[in-house]
Amino acid sequence: LRPFRAYAGRMLARRRHVYFAMMGTCIGLFVLAWGVVRLWSIPVAVGMCVVAMVIPPVAAMVANRRGPDDRWWDDPS
Repeated sequence: LRPFRAYAGRMLARRRHVYFAMMGTCIGLFVLAWGVVRLWSIPVAVGMCVVAMVIPPVAAMVANRRGPDDRWWDDPS
């Protein structure tokens, strides 16, 4: 039972790190798009914002996905 908990903790930490990396990328794209890129090309800045707009839902799916060893079907709550 102990190795399972260690594995679950590592997977949870990994998903959390991936989530924060994706959200940081999203914020970075917005800031770069409207702080720097818009001075040269507004269509490129808009394209960067469209890409940044897609990242949060994908990040939420990655963070909330169930691992292969997650036992959700027999949860008493």
